This record gives sequence, structure tokens and C-alpha cells, in this order.
Amino acid sequence: MTLRNTVDFLLYEWLHTEGLQTRERFADHSRETFDAVLDTCERIAREKYAPFNRKVDVEEPSFDGDKVVLPACTQEALNAYAASGMLSAAQDYDVGGMQLPYTVEAAANAFFACASVSIGASMLTVANANLLMAHGSEAQRKVFAFNQFNGRFAGTMCLSEPQAGSSLSDITTRAVPDGEDHAGDALGPRFRLTGYKMWISTGDHELTENIVHLVLAKIPGPDGKTVAGTKGISLFIVPKHVVNSQGELTGERNDVALAGLNHKLGWRGTVNTLLNFGEGRYLPRGKRGAIGYLVGQPGEGLRCMFHMMNEARIGVGLAATMLGLAGYYASLDYARTRTQGRPVGPAGKNPEMPPVRLIDHADIKRMLLAQKAYGEGALALGLYGARLVDELHTGDADQKHQAHWLLEVLTPIIKSWPSEWCLEANSLAIQIHGGYGYTRDFPVEQYWRDNRLNMIHEGTHGIQAMDLLGRKVLLQDGLGLHMLGQRILATCARANTADQIQQSNALTSAWTNVCQATRDAWQGNDPALSLANAVPYMQAFGHTVLAWIWLDLSLASQGDGAANTGRRLACQYFFQYELPKISAWLKVVQSQDATCAHMPEDAF
Repeated sequence: MTLRNTVDFLLYEWLHTEGLQTRERFADHSRETFDAVLDTCERIAREKYAPFNRKVDVEEPSFDGDKVVLPACTQEALNAYAASGMLSAAQDYDVGGMQLPYTVEAAANAFFACASVSIGASMLTVANANLLMAHGSEAQRKVFAFNQFNGRFAGTMCLSEPQAGSSLSDITTRAVPDGEDHAGDALGPRFRLTGYKMWISTGDHELTENIVHLVLAKIPGPDGKTVAGTKGISLFIVPKHVVNSQGELTGERNDVALAGLNHKLGWRGTVNTLLNFGEGRYLPRGKRGAIGYLVGQPGEGLRCMFHMMNEARIGVGLAATMLGLAGYYASLDYARTRTQGRPVGPAGKNPEMPPVRLIDHADIKRMLLAQKAYGEGALALGLYGARLVDELHTGDADQKHQAHWLLEVLTPIIKSWPSEWCLEANSLAIQIHGGYGYTRDFPVEQYWRDNRLNMIHEGTHGIQAMDLLGRKVLLQDGLGLHMLGQRILATCARANTADQIQQSNALTSAWTNVCQATRDAWQGNDPALSLANAVPYMQAFGHTVLAWIWLDLSLASQGDGAANTGRRLACQYFFQYELPKISAWLKVVQSQDATCAHMPEDAF
């Protein structure tokens, strides 16, 4: 079954996306318009992305002393993507958008991630522009957001610093007002920024006319000191090239300097940089500091940035998913064509028997089933999250309320679960290829390298786990957890009437154990001990959520045909091989096991 078949099933038979056209925002759409978008993206991905996936991996970005150099295919792919209208797909008609549901936009973008995830560098541009649409002034939206939607500008997010990765309260980048002369600047309060930012994807290139950096920095008070912690962080628009209030380049280079390129394990086709703000290399006016425009109010930078980060986290989960599925498709094709070994049993002892295909071996089927369960389950989860975003934006009051709280508890899972288990799928794809899988003769080693990033960026695995157990499941006395439980138990009730009672009982028991572990984790008065096993908690939580997704998919796959049989057996695999793992994970959570927390440093 192809990716398109899977996408069509998830969109139309499982999520019933066509029903969104009854809402005013999507009234002009139908399955025909949705399919036209999917057709276009599938074609561009096939023609402009997939053929060059290895090329951009081998020909890494380089700096020639003046500019970043990328293969020509990267520019051609970006041009084709921009021309398709996907940069503004979800935007209003009056700003050149399609008013496309986010569910369809996410599904369409999946084709690019599957074809070449490191060429597809538009995720941050769209997220950057969406943040400005939500929090920027009218002038900021027109100059910076609109020009990202039309492809003139690209966008980044600049959070981390060499000494401060996940600990944003420790950033040292500073922003000071640029004097009275600019107090009335049409683009907002104008500041000069100095500092250093690291791990900036697409931080410098020549692919677009300009790059819009969204930069977190602190504003010193009259005494020169800044507010401690994250409450003192503000958000600024810092363009690579200075622009006027109409969005035209003035010819001046802003004081943003490329300090170096990061040479990575994977995603080698995407530029990743260290940037210096206010270094003094570009001083057309002799005044040190990069020109930046305040977004929103001082001290609200992190709140604004989380608008972008949460969107990016869903994107990361889907990128991890598509890399897992790319490896699955490659190893499935290899297993169907590669012959190796003979069947188990008396017939196989005859040396004159011809070798059988890899897929005829039970252990190969086990590894393929695992990849299918991880990849297709993760895609369903990601698109379910995208559908919740549509509910949040266009649903009635109750739908918006439900979507908000479900996204609170599910976003860490949508980001983290695919990044862990689709990476495992890539490892299994290499295993199926044997020694060849470890070479560059086949693409599966690159898929693994590319996917290894996804457990790190946009919030590491540990950060996601602490956010889930330490905050998300506790908010409003566990309201999001309760709402998720209602949906899980509703699926279990439907399964009871569909002769899947055993799976229903297993999932009900698993959810009960997760809820009990949530309570047990917070017994006592030691928060550090409560969070010591946050990752095992998140693993158990994620596996339970995926068991629910698979049971729901199985209930939607009751007809005849190979695709429905495949989904039902993938569900069976997940319940037989994967869901039992949660017992071990939850055991250390419930007992507040201190093995890791109390390990003495000198004992290492």
C-alpha cells in the first residue's frame, strides 16, 4: 500500500475530513479540492525532492567567505514549493491563502518530508509567519509575515545560545532601545540586539531575498540589570537585511553575522548556523547592534514564541513519522526482492532448494510489522493532532474547549513518540537490509541519521517528558487527561461491540494504570523524585495513546481487502508486542524508583 492510500484512508475514512467543508471557513472546499492539493504536493515531492535526497546529504552547505553555498536543486525545490501556494495554504483568501484545513495541509506536507526531509526547510518559515499573524502588529504582518507566505522571505526561530540550550532563562542576548529617533517606527519599537544564537536552522542562505529571524532577548532596566528567569524574555523581529515600512530592502545589511555552520549527523541539506548579533561586522551607520522590532509586549516573548514552538513540535513529529515510513517502504521493497536462506523445516534442509525471499521469514515480518505499526500509527496520531488544531480554530465553543485541552496533553506525545519509535523503525529497516543497510548503497542509513535529530530539537525527549508529567497532566486538576480518557474509553466501548473485547480490556487496563501512575508519581513532597522517571512515564503514556489510535483505526478497517487486513494485523501486533511494555515503565514511576536519581557521580 502506498503512502497516498494511507493518507486517503486517514483523511477520509477515519478523520472524515470532508465534513469540515460544512464550516464557513472551508465552505469552498470539497474532496476534489483537497485531492488537488495532495496531487500537486505528491508530484512536486516526487519530481523536485526525492531524486535529490542523497545529493543534498553528500553536498553539505558550505561558506565561501561571502555567502552560504547550496546545491541548485535546493533552490529549485523551494521555488516549486512556494509556487504551489503551500506557504500560505491555511491563510485567508484576502492575503493570498487557500483557507485550507490544517489537517489537509499537514497531510500534503507529509509527501515532502518522506521525499527529502532536509530539503523541505519551509516548516519554520510558515510557523514564523503564523506567529506574527497571531502576535505581530498590522505593519509587522504586512512586511514580514506576508512576504514569508509569498516566498520572498524565509523565517527562523532563534532561542538557544552556546551556554543555554533548553534553559532559556539563562540566555544572555540583550536588546536596548535604539534611541528617540526611532520611537515611532512604523514596524514597532526599535531595539539594538547583541548576543549569540546557536542551532539556527536555515539561519543563513541565498534562497530568498531576506531572512526574518525571531529572536529571544532580554531588555535591561535603567540599572542595566535584567529580570531573572523567563519572565524577562522578550521577542524581536531581526531581519538579515534592513527593510523599510513597505517591506523593500534598503540595501543595508543588518548587524547579523554568520559565525559558523554546524556539521551534522543528518539533515545535512538544511543549513544550521551559529549567528552573532551586534558583532560589528556590518555597521552601515556606525552603531553597534542588530536592528530588531519588538513583537507584542516586553517580557511576553516566551509566550509568543510558544505559539511557534508548539506548531513546530507537531511538524517535528510528522517529520520523524515520514522518515520512519520512508525506511519502511524501502525495507519492504528490499524484503520482497532480496532472496536469502531457506524455509524452516524439512524442505529447507535440502541444499538444492532455491533460496526464499526475505519476506518469507517470520522475523523479517516481525520487523516489517513493527515499522508499519510505528509509522502508520504515528501518521494517524499526527493527523489527529492536526484535526484538533482545526477544531481549535473553527469549531464551536465546546469543540474548541475540548481541542485545547486535548492538545495540551497530546502535543508532547505527537512530538516525542514518533521521534523515538520511528527512529527504531529506521533501525529495523537497516537490519532488514543486513550489511548493505549499513552502507550508502541504500537510503536507509540516511533515514536513520536524519531521524536521530528529532528526539533533540524543538524540546528534547527529557524536556517533553517533564512537561507532560510535571505540568500538562496536572493542569486544571487533570482536565486534559480526563478528556483524553473519555475518548479512549469510548473507543473501548465500540470495540466491545465489534468482537475486539480482548483489545478493549487491555487498553482499558492500560489507561487505568497510566492514571494511577500519574497519581502515584506525585506522592510525597519531593518534585525531583516525582520527575526522576518522567521519560518512562511518557513512554508508557505514548504507547497507551498509540494502542488507542490503532484500536480506533482497526474499527475503521472492518471491510475486506489487503489494506484493511494490514491495519487490523498491525493493531494486533501493537497489542501483542508493544502495549505489554508499559508495565515495566510504569512500575518505576509508581514506586518512585530512585536508582537513577540517587546514583552518586563518583560511582559512574
